[in-house]
Parts: sequence; structure tokens; C-alpha cells
Amino acid sequence: MRQICSLCVLLAISLTTARAADVTGHWHVTITAPEGTVTGVASFKQSGHTVTGWVGPSENDPIPITGVVKGNKLTLTTHPQPGRTVAFAQCEVTVSGAEMSGTIDTDKGTIKFVKSAPQ
Repeated sequence: MRQICSLCVLLAISLTTARAADVTGHWHVTITAPEGTVTGVASFKQSGHTVTGWVGPSENDPIPITGVVKGNKLTLTTHPQPGRTVAFAQCEVTVSGAEMSGTIDTDKGTIKFVKSAPQ
């Protein structure tokens, strides 16, 4: 009986532990803020819960990013060159298959990523 209870507990834990989403790939990006809408592209590589890559107006103008995935939530931080402006310093999105959406800099606007084929 003790073994059955232990097995049930382990099964319950494994079912409730969320598997981290995989955000590796190329993405179309749309940022909407009070000033207007900006579009761009991004490319991410994920290793475990750690995400690296870039986001920018084009592949020729990338801004490095780092991020962390926890379950279906992704938090990204930009790392622009000195003197360079960016649309956001940090964003938090919810991953749902081939789309991610959330907020930039807590409440300054929204961001949406749609997975795309590599260019």
C-alpha cells in the first residue's frame, strides 16, 4: 500500500509540473504602444530554461536578448549597444504554440510574436 501511495504522489507531481515551452526559432514581432505600432523580427535559441538571440527591425539590425522560460511564460531582456534606443527593455509573454503575446516594460504596450520560417 505504501508503494502505491508513493507512486500516486510521484504521478501527481509529474502531471502538475509544467513542461517549459520551446521558443527556439524565427518570429515576426508586432509591438503596439500609445505612440503607434512597430513591426520587426526575432530569432531565439533555447537551452533548458535559458533563451538567447536577438530582436530588431530586421535581421541586419539585431539587438541581443536574453531570457528565461518558466512553464508557458517567457521573460526577455534587451541588451542594446550604448547609445542605441530600443522599443522595450523587458517583455513578459505567454507562449501558446506558434504565438506569444504579453506586455512590454510592464505596462507601456503590448507585444506579439508569431513563429515564422527562417529567412
